[in-house]
Amino acid sequence: MMPSHVKLLSLSDIGLTDDIPETANTIAGNAIQKVNYVKQRFNLPVFADDTGLEVLSLKNEPGVYSARYAGPQKNSEDNMSLLLEKLEGSLDRKARFVTVIALAMDDHELIFEGVCEGEITKNRSGLEGFGYDPIFKPSGYDTTFAEMSLKEKATISHRGIALRRLMDYLSNDVN
Repeated sequence: MMPSHVKLLSLSDIGLTDDIPETANTIAGNAIQKVNYVKQRFNLPVFADDTGLEVLSLKNEPGVYSARYAGPQKNSEDNMSLLLEKLEGSLDRKARFVTVIALAMDDHELIFEGVCEGEITKNRSGLEGFGYDPIFKPSGYDTTFAEMSLKEKATISHRGIALRRLMDYLSNDVN
């Protein structure tokens, strides 16, 4: 998806093996923290993302703590089990995935957000994807993210939306 004039390097390509901190109290804050960490060390244009699942009836839990919702081990099965337990008997299962991509380039910093509305299912379904995908059903679909192909998910997902916004910016700004 990257415009042809942009050369993409991974963290390993630039020799960064550190565990980058994610200690902000917002999804956007974590994305910004990540780009600043890399920018300060390598002085390269950089983008990074952070994603969270927000369940409205749980006051937007797990949110910024999505990866470590059930503990520091960051176990997806444990995270889903805890979320399903907290929603046991709840009629309001509305949720949304939020991805924020932060871009630090030259002397400015921008953020690009993607949101996918949906609901939490009562049971896991599907084998694709990762994280909460087996229990998240996007609005307007009869399947969970884990039942979709990667291509189908990318067209509607929070991360796909945020990434397309970043790509549009890079295509228009750099040309």
